[in-house]
Amino acid sequence: MKSFKPTTPSNRHKTVVDYRFLSKVRPFKALTQNIAKSAGRNNQGVITMRHQGGGVKQTYRIIDFRQDKYDIPGKVETIEYDPYRTAFIALVVYRDGERRYILACKDLKVGDEIITSEAAPLKPGNRTKLINIPIGYLVYNVEMLQGTEGKLARSAGSYAEVLGHEGDYASLKLNSGEIRKVKSACFASIGQVSNEDHNLVVIGKAGRTRWLGVRPTVRGKVMNPCDHPYGGGEGRTQRGTRRPKDIWGNITGGRKTRKKKKWSNVLILQRRNKKK
Repeated sequence: MKSFKPTTPSNRHKTVVDYRFLSKVRPFKALTQNIAKSAGRNNQGVITMRHQGGGVKQTYRIIDFRQDKYDIPGKVETIEYDPYRTAFIALVVYRDGERRYILACKDLKVGDEIITSEAAPLKPGNRTKLINIPIGYLVYNVEMLQGTEGKLARSAGSYAEVLGHEGDYASLKLNSGEIRKVKSACFASIGQVSNEDHNLVVIGKAGRTRWLGVRPTVRGKVMNPCDHPYGGGEGRTQRGTRRPKDIWGNITGGRKTRKKKKWSNVLILQRRNKKK
């Protein structure tokens, strides 16, 4: 992490990730595209997602979460920053000449060779089936359904730990504390996602939050009664309702939102840890 001298109030506690080891190159143009920003509005211009808007201009990098070039070695050309995700990405050139962006794992360096194969060596960055990964190894970008792109453990510093193999399934423990079963035939990358210090970043000032495209949030208790269930009253009053509600009066906090008949319920062995 990089910290700053307290020359201003915003710099006193501000921290940023140290980007000096990243490759100083422009993104590979063939794997980029522009995505129009909606500022949280629908096609009629009505705000459907509050507190979104502004922010610096961004170019989207097309990431290969599937990594389906089997048995073809690839060499890491660059390690780059991606404004659309918390993890770093790596540009890989395969032996047949094709280039793709993938999620970079921790300690992946320029010049390293990776491969997606059932017989891939057990080293960080390689991708193989869960059945071939021993107990205790860390994996990321894990498929939930065989043949699809990776879905689990894709954010900065995240990983899933292989706890065991039973029948056609492997048991994985996620960062949240949830333990779930995944088909052993699904592919997973070995290692931990890069940029593990991302959770230590201190924004430091309101303007930096605006750069990220986040607009101000107004507390419900300072609104008028017509604008929020918590609004009104003289001075600092209580919220006036037994259960917490959002601006539209819907119950929030403590109410389960997961579908009772969701197909993957039977695959969850232990639910995630509750927030304290």
